[in-house]
Amino acid sequence: MLLALWVLLSNLDDLFVDLARIVSWLAGPDPPPAPGGPVVERRLAIFVPAWRESAVLEGMVEHNNAAIRYSRFDFFLGVYPNDSATCAVASELEARYANVHVAICPHDGPTSKADCLNWVYQHLLTHERQTGARFEVIITHDAEDLIHPDSLAWANRLIGEYDMVQIPVLPLATPVRELVHGVYCDEFAVYQTWELPVRQRLGGFLPSCGVGTAFRRDALETLAARYRNHIFEPRCLTEDYENGFRIHHAGGRQILLPFAGGTESPVATREYFPRRIGAAIRQRTRWMMGIALQSWELHGWRDTLRQGYWFWRDRKGLVSNLVGPVAGVMFLAGVTRWASGGAEGPLRIPGLIASDSAAAVFAFSALMQVFHMAIKAVCGARFYGWRFAAGAPLRAFVGNWLNFAATLNALWRYGAARLRGQPLVWLKTEHLYPSREALSPRKPRLGEILVACEMVAQDEVDEALERKHAGQRLGEYLVARGLLGEADLYEALAMQQNLGIEPLSRARIAPAVTRTLPAAVARKWKVLPFRVAGGKLYVAGPEIAEPAMIQELAAYTSLEIRFQLITPRAYQGFEDEFLSPETPVRAPAGARRAAM
Repeated sequence: MLLALWVLLSNLDDLFVDLARIVSWLAGPDPPPAPGGPVVERRLAIFVPAWRESAVLEGMVEHNNAAIRYSRFDFFLGVYPNDSATCAVASELEARYANVHVAICPHDGPTSKADCLNWVYQHLLTHERQTGARFEVIITHDAEDLIHPDSLAWANRLIGEYDMVQIPVLPLATPVRELVHGVYCDEFAVYQTWELPVRQRLGGFLPSCGVGTAFRRDALETLAARYRNHIFEPRCLTEDYENGFRIHHAGGRQILLPFAGGTESPVATREYFPRRIGAAIRQRTRWMMGIALQSWELHGWRDTLRQGYWFWRDRKGLVSNLVGPVAGVMFLAGVTRWASGGAEGPLRIPGLIASDSAAAVFAFSALMQVFHMAIKAVCGARFYGWRFAAGAPLRAFVGNWLNFAATLNALWRYGAARLRGQPLVWLKTEHLYPSREALSPRKPRLGEILVACEMVAQDEVDEALERKHAGQRLGEYLVARGLLGEADLYEALAMQQNLGIEPLSRARIAPAVTRTLPAAVARKWKVLPFRVAGGKLYVAGPEIAEPAMIQELAAYTSLEIRFQLITPRAYQGFEDEFLSPETPVRAPAGARRAAM
């Protein structure tokens, strides 16, 4: 009977939201706010926290820089010093684009997304102090986001009246057969066309979606003053949800931009969500732990009755996600028993659903599920077409079991962390918290990196610095003494210089490219050209690139030179194979052009 009561309560709650949405819809659609005349472009900063995003970060910045129809915006890329590949990509982007700035966290990653964002904000303050610029709007995005060309213009238009503007988020379309990703398509379409508009009209706080969220600058400064510079709560696994509540609680005005641009090109942030079961469960586990459990721990039910209701909506999944599949199995069992000629009705199962009242509750639940499925299909068809919408029932089944597994996992992980007294963060280390003074531009010494990465002990570094002879490098001494491996040394050097240290295999080398530079010049600077792609010449070598090296190499090619570190042993093998001494030295490209 308790199960039936829960099912009844949950369905009545959903019906209330459905009726409120229908009434608001009948009263009039949700058109985007009217332009209201010319709007001055404010200066916007796009925060992009990045941990191991070297594969997508370059494409994200290149595409969005070219696509966005707005002139006054800058990217601030938050990276970690121990993520050399992402640091290298970010540094290259900073060199290519005047509106791209690298914000290196003062400690190793990964930490929480909130931690990275807080340090990015401190870098923004430093940039403003150095340049005299001031950014009036902060927008958060991820490294895989496709930003709609008009998103920034809409955020700029609305931020004059609101403290937080949420641009809708829609998963990119994938084939119908990809059921896991399709679950996200269904859920985001319903959530942002059905649930959130009701939430706004009834005065509930608007949770940030984490991406495409624009904050008025003075609203973030209010949060900084209230929460000791923790603009984004570093303890939270879902800092976006927490920030939505914080801004509303502080009296800030919020708005979800109603879909503009039509169904063919809606103004929304587009991205791919998890497409495999394991990844989807992990992501939903984090959502459940942050939104339901951590929020409950931080805020309880202390707020107005109106906000308490939305807390209930956000947290009831702790029970509904576990009950839903069980109720579905019981319903199917009852139908199967009845269809096979059993004496009981289709919703009567002796020992489980034995009363007429419980059977009536489950019958009402079944009707509500059909109603909600119709809503889901209509919302999904709006953006993905009716062929996609036809698969909503099957995807609902998949989604129920994903949420069931994620909720069990969240409860287990949360309970285990609390029993052990561990914080609910991905990394257990504690960090100093944001201050501009901590953001020193000084490049870390090699010894500091070696000790921080636990490659050698501090006393070994101190002894090496005392005993190595003048002119001998620290790394060479440690390798010669057998205290450090050559591969570890070059990994540390790559971290220090923000360079890539990917292994260079024979299969990655294009023999024709190795002859791009004269062999004598390549041997002089100990570099091996190995690949040409995207207007860039990739060269590898065991020495840190010097300005004189880059200048001389650039004289022989019009391609942009990209450098990668490899160990001396690897370079020696490739030099013997590819850099033949007999290769004639060509004149520099500039000299050849002058002679023509």
